[in-house]
Amino acid sequence: MSNAELRTEADAVLARLVGAPADRARLREDQWRAIEALVAEKRRALVVQRTGWGKSAVYFVATALLRARGAGPTVIVSPLLALMRNQVEAAARAGIHARTINSSNTEEWDTVQEEVAAGTVDVLLVSPERLNNPDFRDQVLPRLAAATGLLVVDEAHCISDWGHDFRPDYRRLRTMLAELPGGVPVLATTATANARVTADVAEQLGTGGGTDALVLRGPLDRESLSLGVLRLPDAAHRMAWLGEHLGDLPGSGIVYTLTVAAAEEVTAFLRQCGHTVASYTGKTENAERQQAEEDLLANRVKALVATSALGMGFDKPDLGFVVHLGSPSSPIAYYQQVGRAGRGVEHAEVLLLPGKEDEAIWQYFASIAFPPEEQVRHTLDALAQAGRPLSLPALEPLVELRRSRLEIMLKVLDVDGAVRRVKGGWISTGVPWTYDTERYAWVAKQRETEQQAMRDYVTTTGCRMEFLRRQLDDEEAAPCGRCDNCAGARFADSVSPAALDAARGELNRAGVEVEPRKMWPTGLPAIGVDLKGRIPAGDQAAPGRALGRLSDIGWGNRLRPLLAPQAPDGPVPDDVAQAVVGVLADWAKGPGGWASGQPDAQPRPVGVVTMASHGRPRLIQSLGARIAEVGRLPLLGSLAYTAETVPASRSNSAQRLKALHGALAVPPGLAAALAETRGPVLLVDDATETGWTLAVAARLLRQAGAEGVLPLVLAVQG
Repeated sequence: MSNAELRTEADAVLARLVGAPADRARLREDQWRAIEALVAEKRRALVVQRTGWGKSAVYFVATALLRARGAGPTVIVSPLLALMRNQVEAAARAGIHARTINSSNTEEWDTVQEEVAAGTVDVLLVSPERLNNPDFRDQVLPRLAAATGLLVVDEAHCISDWGHDFRPDYRRLRTMLAELPGGVPVLATTATANARVTADVAEQLGTGGGTDALVLRGPLDRESLSLGVLRLPDAAHRMAWLGEHLGDLPGSGIVYTLTVAAAEEVTAFLRQCGHTVASYTGKTENAERQQAEEDLLANRVKALVATSALGMGFDKPDLGFVVHLGSPSSPIAYYQQVGRAGRGVEHAEVLLLPGKEDEAIWQYFASIAFPPEEQVRHTLDALAQAGRPLSLPALEPLVELRRSRLEIMLKVLDVDGAVRRVKGGWISTGVPWTYDTERYAWVAKQRETEQQAMRDYVTTTGCRMEFLRRQLDDEEAAPCGRCDNCAGARFADSVSPAALDAARGELNRAGVEVEPRKMWPTGLPAIGVDLKGRIPAGDQAAPGRALGRLSDIGWGNRLRPLLAPQAPDGPVPDDVAQAVVGVLADWAKGPGGWASGQPDAQPRPVGVVTMASHGRPRLIQSLGARIAEVGRLPLLGSLAYTAETVPASRSNSAQRLKALHGALAVPPGLAAALAETRGPVLLVDDATETGWTLAVAARLLRQAGAEGVLPLVLAVQG
């Protein structure tokens, strides 16, 4: 078959894919060049093109052509669960049977694998996490590698730890690439890779350097996007502006926030303003996520209020706007997210509303980067000494790392060959491993550079699209003529007094429930702490209350400076104390509260106990005294530490318990006061993160005679 005939066949597949008449659908030349390389020349290709360019059309059309010529199924590795669902539906329009294996459809895995083995699946979409599942890696992956007709690596920038969204599971692709039979084409695609990331991806995938691979890198301008920045005084003004102007934005769209707490706050406020919106975060249940996606696709909601959990993976061509309430830490990540808008419409609005709290959130995420060498070596030693596979819960008590950070580190070590995931957990391979200090330092420096670039994006007087394109090393970057700096601001930064009052009312709403710990972490006996299983009911704290979360944009913005590590210790500020008293009053009158009048209401507290503190004793003592005074309760005393310093382990639950075990005590005076009272006590502290300090303190107080312990803290961290 000639290339002209192949092109005609390819255009026909495209027509079915997009639902257009055959005579009106035609691949662009760069799309056709990629398909030709994959189908006719069986080459490897790296495609770096803007969002909306049509990368999915390349691999679906190539799949149809290859399958028609007897090739095996296409395997697409993609981190985008939302996009997977979109793509299964899109593939069906072109007569392509697509199936997925990911964390949201575990009940279908066996059936899908049977269909693949039977040859009835044309496209298998696989999440990168599957690549290192022992059963999938050892049993399914070799068969896929032997049978696949095309391997597609979607969002290929995730392979590179220079990129904004590094995912170590992606490194497993090198194993699959090595096992592919000769002549099997490979396509890697991304919209967000600068020159460094492109080179790194090309090297790791074997699509650059010494290969004959095709590299297609196009201009990254998005002609439909009008970029703008609104610099407003505070969170209340930003919320008010959004509540007042959301209806002015075209069509339906996405409002991004930096934290789950902020997403929940903004969703609640926008609903109060009469807008139809839905929340979409990492805590949203899968069924609720799917419903939210469907509602946005069908324009049944004005916006999804989302964290980066929505991220790259949403395909809605007529998305009319993307608003960021808070600035991402990377211009590349920002370009990725705003690229969801305006793919199938002539005009879409993109607005950034930066906040003062953004940098604190950046610093938090930077703090969970690859661990120092000492912690890595300690983990390797623990695995080597175990002599058996250790699960994450079994390994966690032995190391100074939180589980999420530990898991990412193990995946990197797995790729490097130092550990291996097997049934039952992780083992040490004994392979010598070198800590790449220089690389990790450069990655950290790259993150700092990206953060500065986002500060510069906010303040630049030049073209905003040109700025973003230059961050992506787009050699064709030029002024867009559309952004607020090129064409003038399209939105005023003013808000009405009524909208501002409403926003302040929402952000000043105080009170967050603090769930008590009910189970001791696993593995404590292995590190010398004789606690395990369920915490006895008679030792538990009751559900408590906090003034706010440090990650929210209401009280969080007020509490972060007060509780910052470098903040001076001093009496509790009046506004904070008054707000805590309000939380206490609402708690008392709420469901089951001691002033609710309900038959099963809990007893009224009979006294106040303050937590021991080396860092903020004046703050906690003054808060306890204010609560006791207002509530007309006796201030019974304070818990005490048994040593001058207590190891401040914040790494994981088991290590935190080890640090706390035996470190707190009930002084004789407090013990005597508890013996003379009958009823629950309020336990006052500045903040809680893991909940273990409150759990240990409650256990001691209960054993000393308190009939109940009601925690009351200023802030929930995280």
